Amino acid sequence: MNSILLIGGGGHCRSSIDVIEAEGKYIIAGIVCQPRGDREPVLGYKVLGDDEDLPELFKKYKFALITVGQIKSVNLRVKLFQQVQRLGFELPTIISPRAYVSKNASLGIGTIVMHDALVNIGAKIGNNCILNTKSLVEHDAIVADHCHISTSSVINGGAIIREKTFIGSNTITKEYLTVGKNSVIGGGLRVMNEVQENTLMKNNEPIIGKKS
Repeated sequence: MNSILLIGGGGHCRSSIDVIEAEGKYIIAGIVCQPRGDREPVLGYKVLGDDEDLPELFKKYKFALITVGQIKSVNLRVKLFQQVQRLGFELPTIISPRAYVSKNASLGIGTIVMHDALVNIGAKIGNNCILNTKSLVEHDAIVADHCHISTSSVINGGAIIREKTFIGSNTITKEYLTVGKNSVIGGGLRVMNEVQENTLMKNNEPIIGKKS
């Protein structure tokens, strides 16, 4: 069985460990933290180094997963993803055994599908995405690279979520609409209209070009 490095040691890392252990395809070698980050073990897994140690770690380990979370900003996840790709790491797709992914859906590299998530027929999920617990991506929807579809959120049929976008918990998008890239959509919302890129949406009131 192949060993895998987890890049990032926070809350999302802990959730990812649970999914990886349940899937049973990889042995977790250890955690890679941020420079000057916490060196305490995570659920019993040792911290093997920080980002600067990745070239040396690549000599021993060939698989990695980005386990830094994504809410307000995706920049760190993207930076780390690109860094490990340049070094030559393989980034597998991780799917919880409690998730359902249609055989006619597609998932990109470095994406994790958490417990009880559903990905239905014709859906296309990009690279380095998080489909969090109980999220639903319906038929023919597209979730582009570096997106986080948060807990119990629903991307309805044919909707398009452009790259680097965060969809908050319990948020529902109308079918066949587009949410523009690099947007942050808050939790518990009903997105019924097109959303321009670089939008921060709270209480269904979009703020274009402003993210805070």
